[in-house]
Amino acid sequence: MASITRLLAALALLLTLGCSTAAAQIADATTPATVVRVVDGDTVHVQLADGTSETLRLIGIDTPEVVDPRKPVQCYGREASAHAHELLDGQAVTLELDPSQGERDKYGRLLAYVWLPDGRNFGETMLAEGYAYEYTYDEPYLYRDQFLAAQQSAMDAGLGLWAAEACVGWTDDVTATSEPAPAPPEGFRYDPAGRDRDCADFATHAEAQAFYEAAGGPERDPHRLDSDRNGLACETLP
Repeated sequence: MASITRLLAALALLLTLGCSTAAAQIADATTPATVVRVVDGDTVHVQLADGTSETLRLIGIDTPEVVDPRKPVQCYGREASAHAHELLDGQAVTLELDPSQGERDKYGRLLAYVWLPDGRNFGETMLAEGYAYEYTYDEPYLYRDQFLAAQQSAMDAGLGLWAAEACVGWTDDVTATSEPAPAPPEGFRYDPAGRDRDCADFATHAEAQAFYEAAGGPERDPHRLDSDRNGLACETLP
């Protein structure tokens, strides 16, 4: 915990100074850590230099679900998780906090970027290789432009989950053993009245917006797709 306290103090000092080169200075306010377990493509357990253990949620990315007990395994979730293991298992990494995102999410997880030993940003790498979706929660984050560009590059190249054949035949519920769910309404991949969906389930803003409105938006938002309540769902999607 001492490492995190020192890191937050450094970030607070940078904000107080109000320098025009804030991004470069924030990048210096980092702390070393070791990855002790990969939960999935966007959540890991790390050990800090002082021995403190933290559950860390990556800023700026969202990967298809594989471990959430409330949701079935999603298309390309296993591939994203496996790639995260390849990049992170046992690695000595560098964590970077972002004052625009706060220290922790509502589940108490530390919010940070992870820098790999070779100098790459893990989140940006996952996006560029087609293993993750860009994800903005309320406020734009430090590397949002770079992350969006990485995602667009993967989309243009048809990499990973953006490949035309990536989810062909996928039912979005490989654990189902009972009768299959009824088909969604015409024009939708998912049933607006069905189980919970989030922005990572949609490829474009237009698709998410149509689903959001069919589910009752903007008066109702049962899937919580409009985080800032401005009537627009998943605004960071292309």
